[in-house]
Amino acid sequence: MSDEGGLSYKARRRWALVILLIGMPLYIVAAVTVISWLDRPSLLVELLVYIVLGVLWVLPFKFVFRGVGKADPNDPDQDQG
Repeated sequence: MSDEGGLSYKARRRWALVILLIGMPLYIVAAVTVISWLDRPSLLVELLVYIVLGVLWVLPFKFVFRGVGKADPNDPDQDQG
C-alpha cells in the first residue's frame, strides 16, 4: 500500500483502466441522453453542456488518475535516474 493510506499504485492503475474502459463509455451515453432530453438546443448551449459534462466526470476520479502515467514509486527494481 502507499504511504498515504490510499490506494496502491497498481490498484490505481487497475481502477483507472476500469474507469476508462467501462465508466467513460457509460458516461458518454449519459451525456448524449441529457442532450436528447433538451430537444436539440442551440449549438452554443449544446457545446456548453458537453464541456461541463466532460469536466465533471473526472472530478470524482481525480485521485485515481494522479500519477498513473509515471513509473511506480514503490518499485525497487526500476532505475531511479
